[in-house]
Formats: sequence, structure tokens, C-alpha cells
Amino acid sequence: MSWRWTRGGLSCRSPTKRSPTCAPNGWLARLATVAPDGQPDVVPVGFEFDGRHLYVGGLDPARTRKFRNVQAGNTKVALVIDDLASVRPWSPRYLRIYGTAELVERPGQFGPGPYMQITPTVSWSFNLDGRSFTHDREVVPSRTVHHAADPTGSRSASRATVE
Repeated sequence: MSWRWTRGGLSCRSPTKRSPTCAPNGWLARLATVAPDGQPDVVPVGFEFDGRHLYVGGLDPARTRKFRNVQAGNTKVALVIDDLASVRPWSPRYLRIYGTAELVERPGQFGPGPYMQITPTVSWSFNLDGRSFTHDREVVPSRTVHHAADPTGSRSASRATVE
């Protein structure tokens, strides 16, 4: 499976025989938030993606540390979506996303209720084509800055290579 950021956000292309769908809703991610006392917290989460925002919910999300951290005003978050295209040869790939979170009510995978809506601000993608590592090629993360939607609702992103 190959993930990429497009003008509209996260998308999937080229499903494989092993993974016939590109729906990201079955994937786990790692979400980092920060508590009011400055303590970072990382937790595995399921997520939904609507083409613009990532959503994290749960069966009782208001009781979770991640929701309490955002509710306390710490709205900067980091999220990593990763997998191994292959173990032999070693072929990791990932999306690392920095963004802002807000708590919203919406219908979602756990039914109507509170969800954390994450708006990406910067993301890094690494080896999304899933090629194996070799000594004859360099795999460099790609950085994307995500600009807020303009009044017409369109969204633009510029790409630059991370140093």
C-alpha cells in the first residue's frame, strides 16, 4: 500500500494483493499529546481520515488522557502512521504528522459522539513506495507544509525536502 499527501490530504494508491483496500480506517497510529504539567504522552489509536482531517475517537474518549490534554489547551499534537512493506528485505515507511487538535462532536466509527479532529500543519513522508533499503540509493524524508483552507475551501500544500 502506498500513502502520499496530495493537494487534498492523505491518500492511498496501488493496493497490493496482500492488502486489497486502501481504506486507512483500519490502521493504527501513534498519537502524542502533552499534559498540562508538560509530560508527553504517546498512545496507539485508531483513526479516520476524511481527506482533510484525521479523527480519533473511542468508546469513552472524554475519560482518556489524550482528550483531557487537548481539553486543557494543549492543542499541538504529533501522529505517526507506519508499517513495514517487507521485513526481508527491510522496508519501513511512515507518515509523521504535526498538527493542531480540537474536540468536536461528529458521527464516526464509534457512533455519534466526541472525537479529536486533527488538522495537519506539517508532515513528513518516508519511503512511501516501500522499496527496500540498499547501499546504492538514498531514501530521504519529504516534508510538506499544509496551509489552512482559504475562504473558498481549497487547500494548497508545498513540498520541500527535509535537510
